[in-house]
Amino acid sequence: MSVRAAGLRVGWLIGGVGAVVVALIAAVAFGPVSLPPGSVAVELLNLIPGVRLNSGLNPREIAIITEIRLPRAVLGLLVGAMLALAGGCYQGVFRNPLADPYLLGVAAGAGLGATMAIAFDERALLAPAAFLGAAGSVLVTYLLGMAGGRDRSSATLILAGVAVSSFLAAIQTYLLQRNVDTIREVYSWLLGRLSTDGWHEVRLLLPYALLTGVVVLALRRELDVLSVGDDEAAGLGLHPQRSRLILLAAASLGTAAAVAVSGLIGFVGIIVPHVVRLLAGGSYRSILPLSLLFGAAFLTLCDLAARTLIAPGELPIGVVTAFFGAPFFVLVLRTSRQVSL
Repeated sequence: MSVRAAGLRVGWLIGGVGAVVVALIAAVAFGPVSLPPGSVAVELLNLIPGVRLNSGLNPREIAIITEIRLPRAVLGLLVGAMLALAGGCYQGVFRNPLADPYLLGVAAGAGLGATMAIAFDERALLAPAAFLGAAGSVLVTYLLGMAGGRDRSSATLILAGVAVSSFLAAIQTYLLQRNVDTIREVYSWLLGRLSTDGWHEVRLLLPYALLTGVVVLALRRELDVLSVGDDEAAGLGLHPQRSRLILLAAASLGTAAAVAVSGLIGFVGIIVPHVVRLLAGGSYRSILPLSLLFGAAFLTLCDLAARTLIAPGELPIGVVTAFFGAPFFVLVLRTSRQVSL
């Protein structure tokens, strides 16, 4: 049985890596100017030091790959990976398979920061403002949750997140009313976008993505222990509150960084970990790395759909993810009802 289970895990891991590769090639190959996927794959291999293969593409087509499409595709991979990984982490910490990466006020804080940057005509500071707003809101939520004392529960943090989100959303609404000329631009950001200026956004997100990925994946076994309850986890030698704090801080940091460069993209952090749980089992040792891989592929393909479905126009990527998210919730509710019956 153990050999078969291990083989299944390796199979899912290979499937996740394959999904990332397919999504990357598709995102780079297709667009207003379609390129042969095989040639694109060869050109991507040429980016590896020491590899020199003939892709058959001319310099203009190579420039389209390396300067326009590849940065956006890599950004999509990073954002999708962070949102899905954070979603899986939040679901483990709060022991709720439908917990969201924006649960502790990240969305409201980022939205307020972005609104302030646009309203005060400081668009160059949009990403830093969104990041500081998201990170600051999580900090305020945690400090407010501390009012429950050392034995505060996950429900206390969730309620604190709701209170902080409502307060920040009220401030954002006030700013929008005072600066009606910025409403269109703000809502464009709130609906999510993966527009890039070369590799700048990728460089901005990459350090936070690496830190979040290392910390959360290193502690994924502790989420399995936390799932049995705090008393049992403490009896096994784990410090539940400390583990939760580290995991929430790492997941929130990754979410804040992702939101700062992409806007608010919903459902990725709910859909991907939940589907992975249904398909590959309930252990977070599998859920988190697979969520990272499949989340990266999922968002990259959603971005491909967003920029090709109504070409030469472009859909907000949040609309595309919501298109998948709404039927997903109907399916979850239907499945839950059948199970309960």
